[in-house]
Amino acid sequence: MVSTIVWGTGNVGRAAIRAVEAHPALELTAVLVHNPDKVGRDAGELGGLGRDLGVAATDHIDAVLAAGPRAVVYAASGDIRPDGALADIIRAIRAGAVVVTPSLYALYDQRNAPPELREPVLAAIEDGGGSLFVSGVDPGWGNDVLPLLISGLGGTVDVIRCQEIFDYTTYDQEDSVRYIVGMGQPMDYEPPMLAPTVPTMVWGGQVRLMARALGVELDEIRETLDRRPLDATVITRTMGEFAAGTQGAVRFEVQGIVEGEPRIVIEHVTRIHPSCAPDWPTPPDGDGAHRVIIEGRPRIEVTVEATDEDGNRSAGGNATAVGRLVGAIDWLVAAEPGLYDALDVPLRPAVGKLGRKQP
Repeated sequence: MVSTIVWGTGNVGRAAIRAVEAHPALELTAVLVHNPDKVGRDAGELGGLGRDLGVAATDHIDAVLAAGPRAVVYAASGDIRPDGALADIIRAIRAGAVVVTPSLYALYDQRNAPPELREPVLAAIEDGGGSLFVSGVDPGWGNDVLPLLISGLGGTVDVIRCQEIFDYTTYDQEDSVRYIVGMGQPMDYEPPMLAPTVPTMVWGGQVRLMARALGVELDEIRETLDRRPLDATVITRTMGEFAAGTQGAVRFEVQGIVEGEPRIVIEHVTRIHPSCAPDWPTPPDGDGAHRVIIEGRPRIEVTVEATDEDGNRSAGGNATAVGRLVGAIDWLVAAEPGLYDALDVPLRPAVGKLGRKQP
């Protein structure tokens, strides 16, 4: 059994506890938390399992790493604290652990990551013998392994388009929805996530990964952006009021340009209510989905919907990201220490999980 810790118990960490507990090759040995109110609580409670696992959450990072865990699922956010997340991850790698995480966007495409990020990680791997694999859902499997797999079914391929289409009221992160993405803000508000070059910083690595796998050279990466106001005030179940005239929908693309044409496209369509921008692409049931479209002959379209935590679509997405990462741990343990990306690490069948239920 691979001794595994979960570091962070938010939206991703809850799913990580459940995934580690369900994995037949892994043993959950510790849970690290930042919130003092969570210290001492059982991992099963924090993971929403409805039963105790006999692992009490702690904030003693040094003691947990000194015990020599073989693997770490780093689930703490890196969105607004990338330097802190990188420092934590390097500590775990220096302790000899395999680390999997969705928290550092720049390392999804690790070959093209900035030297100030990549070099400290490589030094930690050299010193400690650990490994790092950074991935998720979008960015993540929704725009690397899934579209590449589906592209192999095509006779000719003109464009690969990866879409995330979501109702953001399913997100349990109101500050991010309102202030980072800008929902409910005046139309002259400049959301940080939509500022020029930021979408490329987050998703450009996925475009480069696909281009590398497809054997094509990119001319450049371009961005497009469209925003729509709400026609009428709406009241949401989870986040309250969003006023008429404020931002109600966002659509942007990160485009990989090949020989002057957008051939690899990552597109996001995000709404706070289905009445806003009804002419834009919609998910099958209104809540959210990830979709891959291969334009060519034949035309191929695949839509993935995931739910978890009482039918929540965002929680389902988090759970699939965790599944990709946790499912890679025993492969990474068997591999040489290193810095890996999605093209290195196979997406593997659920060996040992079929029919196995979490009580």
